[in-house]
Amino acid sequence: MLNIDDTLLLSLQQQAKESPRRRAHRNIHGDLDEPVQRLLIAIEPDSYVRPHRHLEVAKWELFLVLKGRIAVLIFDNDGRIEQRVVLSPQGGQVGLEIPPGVWHGVVALESGSVFLEVKPGPYTPLIDRDFAAWAPHEGSAACVQFLQWFTDGERGSTVSI
Repeated sequence: MLNIDDTLLLSLQQQAKESPRRRAHRNIHGDLDEPVQRLLIAIEPDSYVRPHRHLEVAKWELFLVLKGRIAVLIFDNDGRIEQRVVLSPQGGQVGLEIPPGVWHGVVALESGSVFLEVKPGPYTPLIDRDFAAWAPHEGSAACVQFLQWFTDGERGSTVSI
């Protein structure tokens, strides 16, 4: 049995703050071949998650925020923001399920943000066709501008990189 408590969440938050990628995760499922993947993810505001989609027909994703605030951005095929949903356990919306094939990205709006991600397994790593060609690669200089756009992004807006 795994207890999801303040000790575990604080540990993940600290790992994210110390990580070069500014995020950390903890698999709470056993084997990567399990039919349902479950992860706790701690993310800091300066962590860049490249927009991506899951092309498998049944590969939806569910996000539930446990601490802090995150924004989930939904994009069209050209990289325009179709929807920006702020998730927080302090009221309003706490979760969002993303259907298969939808371009999306996540940005932390508060330090110490932690969310639960649930999706069908087995685990399959993302490949080039799953990442948005209109978004910079993680670690590139354009990520800073792109991350600011994520944080401030409004429906219908695009960013030039």
